[in-house]
Amino acid sequence: MKKPMKSVTATAVLGISLIAGFSFASAGSEKDDLKSDKVTFFGSPTSSISSSVAVPQHYNRLSFSGTVPPLLNKDGKTTYERYGDTETQAIGILEKFKADLKAKGLSLADVIYLRVYVAPDPNKGDIPDYQGWFDAYAQFFNTKENSVKTARSTVGVESLVSPDYLIEIEAEVAYKNKNKSK
Repeated sequence: MKKPMKSVTATAVLGISLIAGFSFASAGSEKDDLKSDKVTFFGSPTSSISSSVAVPQHYNRLSFSGTVPPLLNKDGKTTYERYGDTETQAIGILEKFKADLKAKGLSLADVIYLRVYVAPDPNKGDIPDYQGWFDAYAQFFNTKENSVKTARSTVGVESLVSPDYLIEIEAEVAYKNKNKSK
């Protein structure tokens, strides 16, 4: 059986994250961190994503179905004019999540997992524009404003439900149940 990877974090990041209601696991304490009363993110501090996330039992969960980009211009002649490139589409989806979460009293800091489907971009040699997705993600996560690094899967797919969609994103959210004391 392989030994699990140990996680390391900087003290400054840990201090900020504890205030936000989540924590990053520290080296050598993964077993103890699994017993935390906060959402705990595991992984390398140099990665833009977490390798895993532990959610305590007293947290509620919210799942977002696959979300597609907003229409930018219904009269646009091309995919880019109607919905934008992969990065623009991803930003539009993440902004949708941000607004929906805000309406529920939550934020992107409550997102623990993203499942992302990226379709081929006909303007980029019919290959998925992963970099466009990564650039969009970097504007919302692992930032000064939101230090959360979600666990994440990014999958290249042949197509999505509309040929104009270059990306679709599902999100998992964990938030503290305010009706329970802990």
